[in-house]
Amino acid sequence: MKPVSQINAAVVGTGFIGAVHIDSIRRLGAKIGGIVGSSAERAREKAAQFGIDHAYASYEEMLADPLVDVVHITSPNDDHPAQAEAALKAGKHVICEKPLALTSVQTGRLRRLAAQTGLIAAVNFNIRFYPQVHEMRSRVKSGATGTPFLVTGSYMQDWLLYDTDWNWRVETARGGDLRVVGDIGSHWFDLASFVTGQPIVEVLAELPTFVPVRKRPIGPVETFSNAGSGATTNVTITSEDAALILVRFRNGARGVVTASQVSAGHKNGITLEINGAKSSVAWKGERADELWIGHRSKPNEILMRDPSLLSSEAATIATLPGGHGEGFENGFKAMCRAVYADIAAGKPSAQPAYATFDDGHEEALVVEAVAESARSGRWTAIRRDDNE
Repeated sequence: MKPVSQINAAVVGTGFIGAVHIDSIRRLGAKIGGIVGSSAERAREKAAQFGIDHAYASYEEMLADPLVDVVHITSPNDDHPAQAEAALKAGKHVICEKPLALTSVQTGRLRRLAAQTGLIAAVNFNIRFYPQVHEMRSRVKSGATGTPFLVTGSYMQDWLLYDTDWNWRVETARGGDLRVVGDIGSHWFDLASFVTGQPIVEVLAELPTFVPVRKRPIGPVETFSNAGSGATTNVTITSEDAALILVRFRNGARGVVTASQVSAGHKNGITLEINGAKSSVAWKGERADELWIGHRSKPNEILMRDPSLLSSEAATIATLPGGHGEGFENGFKAMCRAVYADIAAGKPSAQPAYATFDDGHEEALVVEAVAESARSGRWTAIRRDDNE
């Protein structure tokens, strides 16, 4: 078994989420062997900014480095499938940002390759790793909530509200045909299935575009940064600004989710509520340390994140005592810690809490069903091949 302190990572991508990966690796005590950027110059600039000793001239140079154990892929979406496939074939473990790929054909190939290699292959659905989310899951699994009836929620942001807001995600060739659904709706789908233990089997969706023309700046723009006031060109947008989706789960539960990147005042607001036969549980990502528990015949409760009060499943990923707020970066680190534990062991655990390439494939199937439903205006089944 290889100690985490001896695991050597490389990070591909130098934007907002790449920086979060770098922080998590360091907090785990693992090593960062180097980073890969969109160019050798970009990699050198970011290596200097983050205090990383080495910048690889190319992705191929990084893969050829025998010291690299795991590759963190945080590049634009269209780069994910080729980079993940190459990393697995080079014998590297992989943590890939979602979406794993732009089509289910690509994700299907990647999940089969991951299974063949026996390597750790994870997708960064990091929202699973808030302690209160694990607590929700534990309560559903134990039967404390009773059989889930309704699963509702939202994922609301405002960073693409103005026509001057721009990011590579609005380009379908780079971000995929579905922007809001692929970027944040997929997080909600994964979260709902993770907490309930039930896959989504059917969807009915509407995908409006409210900003049909955007002003693309000359030069790169990082995620969540202002586009600036330089020269721009008008671009017609074909991806959605919001999504309104009804869902049906395998056990008969019904759900509804609203996702948006044009909702003023909402910075990164994900919510999930489960109404069961015995009680309800609800969680808001922007109040991550609180879990609301609803009852019919006694007062409702607010359970604060405190390891001494949580289920064992949730307490194991809470790193701070009660009253010491845990946020995005701690949930992210908890996800990486679970993946690195399997890397240290040399094989995937039997039932990992982190999302695998199988889960990445699952979300691709759901996203494609959402797209088909929006086109047809009808309920659309998730097209799974359980024998695949």
